[in-house]
Amino acid sequence: MSKLFETTNINGMTIKNRFVRSATWEGMAEDDGMCTDKLINLMCNLAEGEVGLIITGHAYVHEKGKAGPWQLGIYEDRLIPGLREMTDPVHKMGGKIAVQLAHAGMYANTGIKGDIPFAPSLVSGFRKSAIQEMTLHDIQDVVEAFGLAAKQAKKAGFDGVQIHAAHGYLVSQFLSPAFNKRQDKYGGDIENRANILIEILSSIRKQVGNNYPVLIKMNSCDFLEQGLKVNDSLIIGAILEKAGIDAIELSGGTIASGKKGPVRTGIVSGKNEAYFKDAASAFKEKIDLPIILVGGIRSFSLAQRLVDNNVADYISMSRPFIREPALIKRWKDGNHNQASCISDSKCFISAMSGKGISCVGGAKQK
Repeated sequence: MSKLFETTNINGMTIKNRFVRSATWEGMAEDDGMCTDKLINLMCNLAEGEVGLIITGHAYVHEKGKAGPWQLGIYEDRLIPGLREMTDPVHKMGGKIAVQLAHAGMYANTGIKGDIPFAPSLVSGFRKSAIQEMTLHDIQDVVEAFGLAAKQAKKAGFDGVQIHAAHGYLVSQFLSPAFNKRQDKYGGDIENRANILIEILSSIRKQVGNNYPVLIKMNSCDFLEQGLKVNDSLIIGAILEKAGIDAIELSGGTIASGKKGPVRTGIVSGKNEAYFKDAASAFKEKIDLPIILVGGIRSFSLAQRLVDNNVADYISMSRPFIREPALIKRWKDGNHNQASCISDSKCFISAMSGKGISCVGGAKQK
């Protein structure tokens, strides 16, 4: 049997294969972040399709941290019953599901209440509208919000949580020297810039205990001038390992990176798949933690090589599951043709219009 279909364990969470659905904004929640039937059906389709671990789209932990419309929320106890309606059927299908905890920072949607978005520092060039530098009180408020959100996640039946520290959102902003120009204990060298992340992890552990899976999605590189580089991300990984994180999902790039990062469209062969595999190899050499690799993986054969060659422990995908929620079942049944997603990102068009994310582009023949 392929290693891809081995049963594995992350801090007590048993996962039936090495495939992960990476967090994706679905645009299917209510205006206040409440879970909907559309979201529930999406997660059930992924569970039925044999995805080993499903990670929800980024769920905002604080009302000032909402990135955009129809985003899932996990900031108040009243949202728990709706979230429980998501986790229960996934478990009945034998699936595992974690919720991604997020705060958008300077990229928060200011149109919601007219608030000025939080940022680590007053930097220019990343957004046209005003931002405000976070006070120490603001930072502690956000740290506490992540912990309380994790507590709500556990009550709602999620098998674990994932801290969103990638793609230029708030935690990623603190980690990046391009965004973070602070002069206090949260700025300066990489160890200081990581302080908010370690405080968030500690806040979560206080609420859920040590025997509950806490994962992180983080950038390997920002692909920005003066941004986070792989050497610093490795230091963050070592700090997280010591602090008790359970697994690291590696991604890269920010909202501001534009074309400086990997080309994410037109992925047609192994040569432009797995954008972050070199960073994953570096992490595997230095850090003794499960590494989840995301970024343009479309081929079963490549996924198998990445695991066989100890580049990564888990294979994470996003857009392929929008096109084919049953992709893993197809691969398990022996049809190893490449994922039919053509990586045109047109799937976000319907989400932007309020209809929820769906595949509207073409597809390769299976």
